[in-house]
Amino acid sequence: MSTAKSKTYHSKLSAKHRTVLPRAVCERLRILPGDRLRYLVDDGGVRIEKAASAAADCSFTAFSEWSSEADDQAFADL
Repeated sequence: MSTAKSKTYHSKLSAKHRTVLPRAVCERLRILPGDRLRYLVDDGGVRIEKAASAAADCSFTAFSEWSSEADDQAFADL
């Protein structure tokens, strides 16, 4: 049996389906403006998590050997 206490927060949905996350939620998720969120939907409900950054989604970011200023200049016209 879990002894963790849960808290409830509310926000309002706009006509464009937008909402502002409560500060406590942002702090708990450690999110900042520009961060991405992931919504996990199942029969039990919806869970919101901080998603990987867009840079982490790009496979070319793994090639750090091509990240020098000389490389930037060499490939600038591509």
